[in-house]
Amino acid sequence: MSLRAARLEDMLMRTFAPELLRVVDDSARHAGHAGAQPGGETHYSVLLVAAAFRGMTRVERSRAVHAVLAAEFSGGMHALALTLRTPEEHEKAE
Repeated sequence: MSLRAARLEDMLMRTFAPELLRVVDDSARHAGHAGAQPGGETHYSVLLVAAAFRGMTRVERSRAVHAVLAAEFSGGMHALALTLRTPEEHEKAE
């Protein structure tokens, strides 16, 4: 796991106490694209399943995650693909 992925995971765990969290560094798949840098750690996919999302819209969830990770964006992270679900939504999606 990359250093940035570990930081993302730590921040998301502390903030949302998820039942499920997957952080995947997709940087290699975006080589040559906007924001891609040698060495990667620029593009990530996150699956986050947390009770904290109950009562929140998709936009509110996304804003909450982006607020927690704002320093990573200013520090070189370029893109974040988010799947944000409540435990009930995740159960239905499986």
